[in-house]
Amino acid sequence: MVSAVSPLKDAARPAPWYPLDILWQGGETVVQRGLPHDQLSPPWQMLLLGDGSPTRHLQLLTRDRTEVDVIDMSLIGMDLDSAPDVIRVVPGPRLRRQVWLRTASGQRLAYATSWWEASHVDEYLQNRALPIWANLARLRTELYRDVQGIYYGHSPDLERAFGQRGPFWGRHYLFWHHGSPLTLIYEVFSPYLTRYLGPMGIAQ
Repeated sequence: MVSAVSPLKDAARPAPWYPLDILWQGGETVVQRGLPHDQLSPPWQMLLLGDGSPTRHLQLLTRDRTEVDVIDMSLIGMDLDSAPDVIRVVPGPRLRRQVWLRTASGQRLAYATSWWEASHVDEYLQNRALPIWANLARLRTELYRDVQGIYYGHSPDLERAFGQRGPFWGRHYLFWHHGSPLTLIYEVFSPYLTRYLGPMGIAQ
């Protein structure tokens, strides 16, 4: 399967993105202390609340190469884009990028949206068909992944895309570089991962 990159779209008509219709959410305090294990199991907490690379984690779990399908890159200007409020710390004008993270064999594992300062995106995403982690690793970029929020909720669009029933777990975080925010990322993980991580923990 070949990654397909949509042309840049004008800020006047940006493509939609797919935030969860939230049933429950937690902020930085919840992220720091973790959740009760009957709400979210330890393996899922390590994936969602840890500060390591999800691309690398997915590769280790599936023993398959993690690839990216870029489905949208939209110039959104100074629009807050219904993103988490912390988008305000990412300098504008902004560009929004949406991708599916999948195995090389085509199984979708996660959905991610990221917001970048438009004038700098080419500096850090030199190969836009690669995961963010792979691009930044090539540049030896030093980063701090600051997980700020976690979500549990529904999305009919993601149900269709994953071929899995919700609800889904997601999160958002900032990447910091040299003390400044580089990008905001919103990720949602497919329940397909229960075959590697076990039950999520909520009455399954």
